[in-house]
Amino acid sequence: MNLVHAVEEKFKKLYDEQPLIIRSPGRVNLIGEHTDYNMGYVLPGAIDKAIYFAISPRDDQSAQLYAVDMQQGYEFSLHDIRRSEKRWPDYLTGVVDQLRKEGNDFNGFNCVFGGDIPIGAGLSSSAALEAGLAFALNTIFDLKLDKLALVKLAQKAENEFVGVQCGIMDQFINIFGADNRVLRLDCRSLEYDCFPFQFEDVAILLFNTNVSHSLASSEYNKRRMECGDGTAILRRSFPRVQSLRDVTPEMLKETAAALGPLLFRRCKYVVEENLRLLHVCESLNENDLNEVGDAMYRSHEGLSHDYEVSCSELDYLVSLVQGAPGVYGARMMGGGFGGCTINLVAKESVADVGAQVKRQYRNKFNRDPDMYVMSLSEGTNVVTESANIRFP
Repeated sequence: MNLVHAVEEKFKKLYDEQPLIIRSPGRVNLIGEHTDYNMGYVLPGAIDKAIYFAISPRDDQSAQLYAVDMQQGYEFSLHDIRRSEKRWPDYLTGVVDQLRKEGNDFNGFNCVFGGDIPIGAGLSSSAALEAGLAFALNTIFDLKLDKLALVKLAQKAENEFVGVQCGIMDQFINIFGADNRVLRLDCRSLEYDCFPFQFEDVAILLFNTNVSHSLASSEYNKRRMECGDGTAILRRSFPRVQSLRDVTPEMLKETAAALGPLLFRRCKYVVEENLRLLHVCESLNENDLNEVGDAMYRSHEGLSHDYEVSCSELDYLVSLVQGAPGVYGARMMGGGFGGCTINLVAKESVADVGAQVKRQYRNKFNRDPDMYVMSLSEGTNVVTESANIRFP
């Protein structure tokens, strides 16, 4: 049974009415890692893995949620919104909480959801939950919020209610994603441009290390602090520098002694990653996938050696595919110290590359890497409209 049908049928069984169906995708980030909190650029794309919501309005102030994948329900009153011991409802109740705090008046609702975004793989299932529900409630109650307002609201729900200090990229691409496009987001101004990713014979292939090293959260915070320290030192010589986004390679060279070896490497990676990303955008406009792939390998090298957020498992996965037939490029994706590598692979080579990587990774680490094949898709959208919901 396909996902849309499964979610819809469960909704009908529980509530005996025809729902609105919303599709809310996960995301990958082609290049641009750890650049967001330095006010730089990111280059994400929405993917064909998604969470589907079946939803309808109620006449009272009760909200009823049902997670198909976990076979769990949760009910709360819009007048009494609090965190749940189950944790998963928080990503949804946090959205309702933000909507109410911003003065939006609406009734309760029935909602059933389920999806195929792999949990824990760094594909942003949390943003799919948050932005998807925000979009759905905006639609069924005609709240008249624009796309950017939905993005900011979903991010705020995760920051303030769930308690995760994420950037804006995940929610942004969820709402603004486009078919066969990646989106260059300026994390300072929130301006964006779309670039074509129209390679019909190429798949986006992810290998999941299935490890999560304990260093991840502490080292993430450390990198943010190191970037801030580097920016402060650079500002002494170049007063206009507000973030590493404003720094050129020439500025770095001039301040190398003041920065010292460690901060120099951290800043060098961020400055070069922003330049790589801009080059990748030019290469996509020229349909030059070889240049895109080369930039991905250089990105991984910077993340591993200069920024030092990789790990032996991620490095090994990249080394396994480098130079393999049909592979254009690969790098680690996400915060680091575990998670996935993102690989651009000719579709005809996916099976061979996958088999080779799985065999050799298992031989080295005694663990199987999960493999996900995906393509780019549009952002959150209405799949089917309900006969008993009025749309503006």
